[in-house]
Amino acid sequence: MILTRDNEYCAVLDTCVLAPMPLCDTLLRCAEEPALYRAAWSEETLVELMRTLVKFGYQENQAMRRIEKMREAFPDASVAVPTSLLRAVPEIPDAQDKHVVAAAIRVHAQAIVTFNLRDFPDAVMNPYGILVQSPDDFLLHQYHLDPERIEEVLDIQASGIGKRRSYVLEQLQTGLPGFVALVSESRL
Repeated sequence: MILTRDNEYCAVLDTCVLAPMPLCDTLLRCAEEPALYRAAWSEETLVELMRTLVKFGYQENQAMRRIEKMREAFPDASVAVPTSLLRAVPEIPDAQDKHVVAAAIRVHAQAIVTFNLRDFPDAVMNPYGILVQSPDDFLLHQYHLDPERIEEVLDIQASGIGKRRSYVLEQLQTGLPGFVALVSESRL
């Protein structure tokens, strides 16, 4: 098991934050050593991600390759959810997302990162001590904990595609307006 330097802060990533490549890249790079958190997802999330990527226009082999690369980079991130745990999860607005809650319970996650905040109501999540955050709020938190590490992540991400940090921030703007504004401000 990969332990983070802050030892065990874990966030389960929902399909909706893994599908957009710039956001997925940022979130996963934050989970690389020296990691800000430990990333996790259910096996069902990866099945859903495959379908979503194909719907986004990826060829099936491209989608599979991306998922394989995620598995290679984060071998401990995939969580098998036992059927008994899945059945024990209280009802939520989108019953098809129960696997996300079950995965979070299984790995003792502190957070679920999703755009679908309403699908994970506080009444269900609070008893398990699991915070549900938008990716914007999650990355804002990460930035406040370690701004230098976040800036390094963004720079590494940018150099990996032959661009500058400003390009990455532009790609993240739609889904992460608060995060992008804070990082952009800090450079002034």
